[in-house]
Amino acid sequence: MEKITINTSTHPYNIYTGENIRFNIKGFLPKEYSSILIISDETVSKLYLKDVKSNFSVNEQVFYSVIPSGESSKNINTYYQLQTEAINFGLDRQSLIIALGGGVIGDIAGFVASTYMRGIDYIQMPTTILAHDSSVGGKVAINHDLGKNMIGSFYPPVAVVYDIQTLKSLDEKEIRSGYAELIKEAFIADGDFLQVLLNTNLQAITTEQLEKHLQTGIKIKASIVENDEKETGIRKYLNFGHTLGHALEAEKGYGTLTHGEAVAIGTLFALRVSESFFSINLPYDAFYHWLRNNLYPLQLDNLNTDKIIKKMKSDKKTVNKKIQMVVLRKLADPTVVEINDHELTQLLDNFIRELVVS
Repeated sequence: MEKITINTSTHPYNIYTGENIRFNIKGFLPKEYSSILIISDETVSKLYLKDVKSNFSVNEQVFYSVIPSGESSKNINTYYQLQTEAINFGLDRQSLIIALGGGVIGDIAGFVASTYMRGIDYIQMPTTILAHDSSVGGKVAINHDLGKNMIGSFYPPVAVVYDIQTLKSLDEKEIRSGYAELIKEAFIADGDFLQVLLNTNLQAITTEQLEKHLQTGIKIKASIVENDEKETGIRKYLNFGHTLGHALEAEKGYGTLTHGEAVAIGTLFALRVSESFFSINLPYDAFYHWLRNNLYPLQLDNLNTDKIIKKMKSDKKTVNKKIQMVVLRKLADPTVVEINDHELTQLLDNFIRELVVS
């Protein structure tokens, strides 16, 4: 087992990674709680809810709520339902919420915790590769029909318990989704790690490789979060690939593309924009072929550029209706540039045509 400590302005918390550590949750809790609410989804609850519940005795007040799987559940109606259930279960300010699942569960359960009785403790128990990113850093949110994660807050967990063994149940689509965030972290922070990932076949990945990749990604994320908890500076760089990625998710309908699949396309676009802005050559072709070889969906047929740009303007980094996009001056050297509508339309049209032809 490995432990990484993150120091925040609210409180420090530990990230634990290892195999089968879901059976030792009490050892990771900072204190005793009056009651516990486990929030999970229909897919994950069938696999791991019983394991998590086995940590607690019949005399302890342990409840659970299960919501439909997928990004489409991360909405105001589900949020209100979970708040209602927390009230009905009798949770108080000394209660704990456990977010058992992927990024959707971590985001919505964390947002419930941040607002229930003005804030109670929660721990993240990620069960996807993608959630290695979302579970670290304390950003919690729900979606609005007009944009992803538009309603939320910064609210760190009291612990992250990452049982690598739960990742063995992931299908290829979820593996692809998670690795899009890992490769994003490599692009903005670690060229050597990028080369390792570009030489990785996701259809033949070993547990040892996966654990090493996850720990490297978590350390990159942790380092950035510690230096910029509230996203006033360098934490914005973690949105590399997300400006277009979030817009694609919203335009196509949440759940049509996974978050990671959309971010992968957004990362390709961000590389093209970087090359255009700084007259440089980045490993666009190597990344494109890696995506193709690992079966990422890359076609953007029948996409309306004007609608996509409108969605991109809903991005949280937009200032005065001007899109602020994370790009690379060179590998592992990110910055933010402002792009006007004319430039963006040309770049996006060219990018879409390029994907259709390829």
